Amino acid sequence: MRATDLLTIRPEGLYCPQADLFIDPHRPVPRALVTHGHADHCRPGHDALLATPETIAIAKVRYGETAFASTQALPYGETLRVGGADIRLAPSGHVLGAAQAVIEAGGARAVVSGDYKREADPTCAPFEVVECDLFITEATFGLPVFRHPPIGGEIARLLASLAAQPERAHAVGAYSLGKAQRLIAELRAAGYDRPIYLHGALEKLCALYEAHGVPLGRLEKAAAKAGMAGELVLAPPSALADRWARRLPDPVICAASGWMRVRQRAKQGGVELPMVISDHADWDGLCATIREVGAGTVWVTHGAEEALCHWCAGQGIDARPLSVAGREGEGD
Repeated sequence: MRATDLLTIRPEGLYCPQADLFIDPHRPVPRALVTHGHADHCRPGHDALLATPETIAIAKVRYGETAFASTQALPYGETLRVGGADIRLAPSGHVLGAAQAVIEAGGARAVVSGDYKREADPTCAPFEVVECDLFITEATFGLPVFRHPPIGGEIARLLASLAAQPERAHAVGAYSLGKAQRLIAELRAAGYDRPIYLHGALEKLCALYEAHGVPLGRLEKAAAKAGMAGELVLAPPSALADRWARRLPDPVICAASGWMRVRQRAKQGGVELPMVISDHADWDGLCATIREVGAGTVWVTHGAEEALCHWCAGQGIDARPLSVAGREGEGD
C-alpha cells in the first residue's frame, strides 16, 4: 500500500478510509480524531471523538459535557486498531494534550502533525519525531523571515519593562489555551513570584492545566482599578482593544505571538511591547522536522504552503499543498 492511500480530502476535511474517520474535520462527522483543543481543529458536534485525555478534557471545558455524543481517550504511545488501520498519538509540543496522528496500514505510515513546535515548553510534552512515508505538516510560519528568538529573552524584556514602569499595569494579550499558561510558567521559571492577574476568559483553562499537573503559582482575577499599577495582567488579545483594558492604570499593551515578528501587525494592534513567542514551529523548525521524519512525500497546510513546498522540492522531496493533495482520484 502507498502511504498516500491512507489519507484523502473530503468536503468535511482530511479522511482516512481504512479507519473510516476524519482528522480535525471542520464540520460535524460520525467519527473524528482531533489533534488538539484549539477551535480551528476541534469543533463540537461529532458523534464520536477520539483524542488524548487532555484534549477531551479541554474540549469539554470549552464546549460543554454534551458537545459530543461519545468520546474515547487515547493516551500518548498507545496503539488502537480502528477498522483496517493502527492509530496512535504522539506529542506535538503545541499545547497541553496536543498530538500528531500516526496512521499505519498495509506496511505504510502517515503522520498528521496537527500544530507543533520544537521549542521546550514546561506546560506540555515535547514534540516526538516519528519517521514516516507521508508527513502532513502545518506551515503557519512557513517563510524564512519567521525565526523565533529564545523565549527567555522575550520574558526578560517583559520583566525589565515591569521593573522600569511600576506606575503602569502591563496587559499581555495571550490566547487562552496554551499561550497564557506557557507565559505564566516561563515567568515563574524566571523568578516572578508575584500574583498574576487573569481576565475571566482565561480562568477555566488555567485551572484545567493545574488539575493536569502544571503548576502556575498564584493567580487572581483581574480588576480594573488603581491598585493594579505595577501588576501583570493576562487577557485574550481581543480584550486589549476594548474598554476592559483601558480601565487599567495607564496600561502597557503587550502581545505574545509569532506574528509580532511583523512590525506592522504590532503597530496596527497598538502594541507597545511586542514579544515574539509562538506555539508553532518557525521556518528552521519546519525544515528540520521534515528532514528528521524522512518522509518521501509531504503535504503542507495551514499557512505559507507554496514556500515550504518549494523548499521541499529543492531537497528532492515530493511536496504539495494539502488543498490539492489527495484529490487526484476524485475527478477534479
